[in-house]
Amino acid sequence: MSDTPTFSSLVQEFFTQRLVGQANASARTVSSYRDTLRLFLRHAEAAGKSPTALTLADLDAPFILAFLDNLEKERANSIRTRNVRLAAIRSFLHYAALRDPTSLPIVERVFAIPVKRFDRPLLGFLSREETEAILAAPDSSTWSGHRDQALFATLYNTGARVSEITAVRVMDAQLDRSLSLRIQGKGRKERTVPLWKKTASSLKAWLNRLQSAPEGPLFPNRDGTRLSRFGVVKRLRAAVQVATKQCPALKARRVSPHTFRHTTAMHLLQSGVDITVIALWLGHESPTTTHLYVEADLTMKEQALSKLEAPSTRRSRFHASDSLLTFLDGL
Repeated sequence: MSDTPTFSSLVQEFFTQRLVGQANASARTVSSYRDTLRLFLRHAEAAGKSPTALTLADLDAPFILAFLDNLEKERANSIRTRNVRLAAIRSFLHYAALRDPTSLPIVERVFAIPVKRFDRPLLGFLSREETEAILAAPDSSTWSGHRDQALFATLYNTGARVSEITAVRVMDAQLDRSLSLRIQGKGRKERTVPLWKKTASSLKAWLNRLQSAPEGPLFPNRDGTRLSRFGVVKRLRAAVQVATKQCPALKARRVSPHTFRHTTAMHLLQSGVDITVIALWLGHESPTTTHLYVEADLTMKEQALSKLEAPSTRRSRFHASDSLLTFLDGL
């Protein structure tokens, strides 16, 4: 009888023992890894390989590459998402190699698959006029509209990631003396972000209508459970559609919940807030990440350029010497 663990048992051990028991990974990390393996198993099933019949030998580099290509071409995933999925597979195979050393040659070939490079476009952010139009779009007379209005105002105030804002509980909002919101960010690092009086008033009015337990989500769905990422995207899309009537410039914009995060950072930067404070505000690991907003702000670059006088040089027509032509001809 062989003591070699099966693929199914390795998957279960990876989640229950490695991620939860040993690493104490957050629920968001577990969900990300779960989604990756779920997509991979569906890809294997479409290729004629039953998930329960899979072995580590089936997870060779060509098959993994085919899965990654499928993500980009068939599912239209970005290269960034592709790299996240590859990192999750590598993490699983690293654990599998420890449990089954005979699979090490296969694992090493998968580890040789490089992370794919991608273009980094300038960060997109909203103008103040566009932001105000979106914040005013939801109909606060309805339950969902009132929630959306408070949600978008809080997103703009805090610059929180969508996963962070949907995880906020009622008890995390301090609206009595110090107006603030407690947020749990990446790596389970908590931060407290101050709230404007207008945002606090919006949240107070929403909480009076919500009447939820302290442990309940601050922005629930109709069932009272946590609003999903897709739910936030859907509600924001509807708000942008309404706001476009008042602000036509939004028609050509692609607005996501993360756009609010970029917008918060840019507006703070343009208001003269120090970049290290913005890094703390957004929960960045390092201020280096926040420098991306400086690069994206054309107005600040133009202001810097205006302080520098253009060189006063005379224009002269270039005449190539014979020696230069000889040099060029000899190249």
